[in-house]
Amino acid sequence: MTFALDGLLWLDQPVIQNSLWDATAETLLMVGWSTLATVLIGLPLGLLLVTTAKTGIRPAPIVNQILSVIVNIGRSIPFIILLILLLPVTDWIMQTNIGWRGMVFPLAVGSIPFFARLVETNLLAVDTGKVEAAQMMGATRTRIMADVMLREALPGIIQSITVLIIMIIGFSAMGGAVGGGGLGALAYNYGYQRYLLDVLVITVIIITAIVQIVQMFGDMLSRYVDHR
Repeated sequence: MTFALDGLLWLDQPVIQNSLWDATAETLLMVGWSTLATVLIGLPLGLLLVTTAKTGIRPAPIVNQILSVIVNIGRSIPFIILLILLLPVTDWIMQTNIGWRGMVFPLAVGSIPFFARLVETNLLAVDTGKVEAAQMMGATRTRIMADVMLREALPGIIQSITVLIIMIIGFSAMGGAVGGGGLGALAYNYGYQRYLLDVLVITVIIITAIVQIVQMFGDMLSRYVDHR
């Protein structure tokens, strides 16, 4: 396979320029919405995994085992296979299974189990002495979860969200090869299929820049909320 090296096509062709901006916007949209859905579902799921454990504040071993199996199965399915398996469901829920909108649902489904385990890990790292002290003071389970566990684990959870976003960016680029839209689709359709190395390089640069910004912002926010 040979690539076109003569000139920067994305600067010379208005069509490529417009496609580049549109693809960047699509990537940000699919990553943003899927991250929001993942956090809204994965955070309480991770909290439930911790609280229903044998050593949790509300033990429910059977519920915990069922949730653990579901999460482990979700984590074990490769994203590209999950994307294909979910095509009918995605089409029903999102009214489409192509473009950036068609990627939001499978991205969220594939990321929720991963993020739930990250939340679980962060919550388990909270000093048990603080939880026991809150129980001795008569705090309710809800107050313990909100004011002790989540508060103490917040810096780590923010770092986990940062990791989550970067992972979703990678998944979204992968989905571009199967009609998912965004920068991944642009890199595949123009950079790979049409052998335009300049388009491929610029999409990689933009994705790298987005990842760096996300990581920097995540680190700053994590340090800001860390009062330990």
